[in-house]
Amino acid sequence: MPIRAKLLQALDQLSESELVKTLEFVSSLKSDSCRQPKSSDPEQSNFWQAYLASVEEREEVYRRLANS
Repeated sequence: MPIRAKLLQALDQLSESELVKTLEFVSSLKSDSCRQPKSSDPEQSNFWQAYLASVEEREEVYRRLANS
């Protein structure tokens, strides 16, 4: 069975709240690929990792505020 069919089958078995989390995860995968550093410089890579961690932390805070 192709991966797309397996994925769709798995999605059909998720609850609405699990689907929301899954969509957020997939969206983060797409945005993370756009945020990759262009240089192979390790210092810049460390900078990007710290930046991405802070963005993720803020996103979680905003998500919690929106849900409260």
